[in-house]
Amino acid sequence: MHEMTVAELSAALAAGRISSEELTRAFLERIERLDPGLNSFITVTAEGALEQARAADRRRARGEGGPLTGVPVAHKDIFCTLGVRTSCGSRMLDNFVAPYESAVTERLAGAGMVTLGKTNMDEFAMGSSSETSHYGPVRNPWNPDTVPGGSSGGSASALAARLAPAATGTDTGGSIRQPAALCGVCGLKPTYGRVSRYGMIAFASSLDQGGPMARSAEDLALLLQAMAGFDPRDSTSVEEPVPDYAGELDAGVEGLRIGLPREYFAEGLDAGVARAVEEAVAQFRRLGAEVREIGLPNTRLAVPAYYVIAPAECSSNLSRYDGVRFGHRCADPTDIDDLYKRSRGEGFGAEVKRRILVGTYALSAGYYDAYYRKAQQVRRLIRDDFRRAFGEVDLIVGPTSPSTAFRLGERLDDPVTMYLSDIYTIAVNLAGLPALSIPCGFVDGLPVGLHVIGDYFREGRLLAAAHRYQRETDWHRRAPAGFGG
Repeated sequence: MHEMTVAELSAALAAGRISSEELTRAFLERIERLDPGLNSFITVTAEGALEQARAADRRRARGEGGPLTGVPVAHKDIFCTLGVRTSCGSRMLDNFVAPYESAVTERLAGAGMVTLGKTNMDEFAMGSSSETSHYGPVRNPWNPDTVPGGSSGGSASALAARLAPAATGTDTGGSIRQPAALCGVCGLKPTYGRVSRYGMIAFASSLDQGGPMARSAEDLALLLQAMAGFDPRDSTSVEEPVPDYAGELDAGVEGLRIGLPREYFAEGLDAGVARAVEEAVAQFRRLGAEVREIGLPNTRLAVPAYYVIAPAECSSNLSRYDGVRFGHRCADPTDIDDLYKRSRGEGFGAEVKRRILVGTYALSAGYYDAYYRKAQQVRRLIRDDFRRAFGEVDLIVGPTSPSTAFRLGERLDDPVTMYLSDIYTIAVNLAGLPALSIPCGFVDGLPVGLHVIGDYFREGRLLAAAHRYQRETDWHRRAPAGFGG
């Protein structure tokens, strides 16, 4: 059962070949047996999962089940879940039990999905390797000495190891797509505003977007169908009709114009990754797509602009964690200043502190115009590049990450090199566009991700292109040694 996709599990549940309780017990057993070597989960909600599974079986018995009813899912520990610890991978929230449900978890629960637990992540989603967690680093099932990517590395690792058939993630600068690439699974960052951010703990509010992670584009379509839609509780939620994503999967790619940005195939891209991506592009050409070179000249400015805007917003968002209302509080403070300083100093890790300091500096008097305002102007230039490109092409394709998974600890002392792990994904968040990553090959036994970018609210086109590619290839079906079969 653990090798089946969400779509296949849905069909088996509908036909009565398996029960949700049986399925849930199987995944809980795998988590207990295999996760100690990966550290992909922070919290496992076994008792609650079995209760939800039994309720799903009763729902299906009454003929009320939908396509996701009874299918297990793991949630990134950044989504508030009623009555369950929501830590954001931080000591600051180690004792925080959410008093309400996020929109994403609420909608998937409403669709009948069964929550297995909360997955590990970079602290407050700040990182590209899932090594900054208070609960220890996550390991990549393809090679446990390498990182799974970040910040949604726990979700990606759990999917690759077949500990869950579906998961949620958040993407601020590539945090769904980059770990999906490094772990050989699929991840979709929807258009900004397509999925409600209500109950999703904020890192950088103008960039954060929740999205689905799974093992096929078809599964992503089923999950996005349940997650997407307007939410009046989120002021950034867009009141846009939600298409039938699963119904659009057979649209194919024939006649589509695919753009290859020359800036994505320049210095810094691993040669093996480049070959895998080029072969995937050749496959799209064989399927009837037209491929042409395009330019995104301001791509080189995406990383510096992002690392002004994101830390500035994180500085503001994380100011609420002060040891007073919720979260970590230092022992025996002598006065209010001591309470603030020691609570924040003890509660936050090194990377979070680094970004708070950078962001506070960028927003300070005398530097706001020089840094933050300038970065926002660059952001507009990047968005305009994409607008011009989508006047010429329907999709933009390239590598998700410049390399395959790197070794644990390799980049922790070199923040700039770590930040460059997201060089191909960051611009998408700055522009608010939808994009996904799907597996397209291997280099030295480690997965390579293909990055596909679409125009605003054209997730259906992205998913259809990815689905067509996956009908011709089996990269997404491959499992790490010891976790498949």
